[in-house]
Amino acid sequence: MRSTLRNTMIGLLSATALAATPWLTAPATATTDAPQKKAAAEFTDNFDGAAGSAVDGSKWGLETGDNVNNHERQYYTDGNKNAALDGNGNLVITARKENPANYNCWYGQCEYTSARLNTSQKFTTASGHVEARMKVPQGQGMWPAFWMLGDDIGSAGWPNCGEIDIMENVGFEPSTVHGTLHGPGYSGEGGIGAGYTLPNGAKFSDDFHTFAIDWSPNKITWSVDGNVYQTRTPSDLNGNRWVFDHPFYIILNLAVGGYWPGDPDGSTSFPQQLVVDYVKVTGGS
Repeated sequence: MRSTLRNTMIGLLSATALAATPWLTAPATATTDAPQKKAAAEFTDNFDGAAGSAVDGSKWGLETGDNVNNHERQYYTDGNKNAALDGNGNLVITARKENPANYNCWYGQCEYTSARLNTSQKFTTASGHVEARMKVPQGQGMWPAFWMLGDDIGSAGWPNCGEIDIMENVGFEPSTVHGTLHGPGYSGEGGIGAGYTLPNGAKFSDDFHTFAIDWSPNKITWSVDGNVYQTRTPSDLNGNRWVFDHPFYIILNLAVGGYWPGDPDGSTSFPQQLVVDYVKVTGGS
């Protein structure tokens, strides 16, 4: 997707089989309704719109505040301050070294701003092909992510709700992305996953790449640009509980600093941008 206008949709799309009724029937006989197909959860956002526009509020919500749990350094803002369309069919999440509104973070006065979007209470799915085409930033301390959380996080808590990291990249590994599962007994540094490294020293910040999972109730497969690099099933969890059999919502964010990537240093330039061409879900449930 570039500058061409496309339709976007979100929600449950269903295809219902209609039973044809005979013109005349003699004698009348009992009929049985044709079985109906289950509704498929489908989501598409191509991020078409005028430059500077905020994201579609019917599809995305913006989280605000800081994140002490990961010791991230940014403050997530709302509106189009750090997440806006570029007019060429992309969403741009921008991390800046600034504090324009005297934001307070867990460590004191915030030093950076960025954005984190999710589809909570707007779109969830419990399976399907989940995909985004993105160009990640490059720099020490950068931590872009495309991931999912179980929609029962409010009641079950983390990690019991489950987390599916479709793509994470940390700035000190410009050629590698990671896909990981987090759940009860396998979370944080104990998450179960693998990395994918581009050949010939290429960097993910050099161009757009497609990151995806194919998810069925008892299996999740990760791919980059169509190249499958890992598959996980309940047998990989060392006897722990598989929690990827219920609805999850989608998250996009660009974090600055944290336990895993480390903080920005003198080599890190700002602003940094995560550019998202599209997000789509097909064959969901």
